[in-house]
Amino acid sequence: MTLLISALAAVITTLIWYVSEKARVMKIGILCYMFWGASIMWFVDAVAEYIELRDAYFTPALEDMVNDTFLGLSVVVLALLIWVGYVLIKDPMKVIANRK
Repeated sequence: MTLLISALAAVITTLIWYVSEKARVMKIGILCYMFWGASIMWFVDAVAEYIELRDAYFTPALEDMVNDTFLGLSVVVLALLIWVGYVLIKDPMKVIANRK
């Protein structure tokens, strides 16, 4: 589930970045890098786990799936928080700089 959630977030942010000029100004590319990096990390983890478990990999327990879902959502929320902090510091649209 972590791989699925992070890959879905990566695809969605990449599409938003590609379609919207304003998204590029708002540095959505940084968010894309974070989500694609997380997706690669979870893919490597999935391959290593498959090598270890073989057929049992495809029949996870419900508790493991719930834990993986919460972990995947936590990764997405953490990446969004980091991106918001980055945008607030860089202020690409000069919103904070122009407030007086």
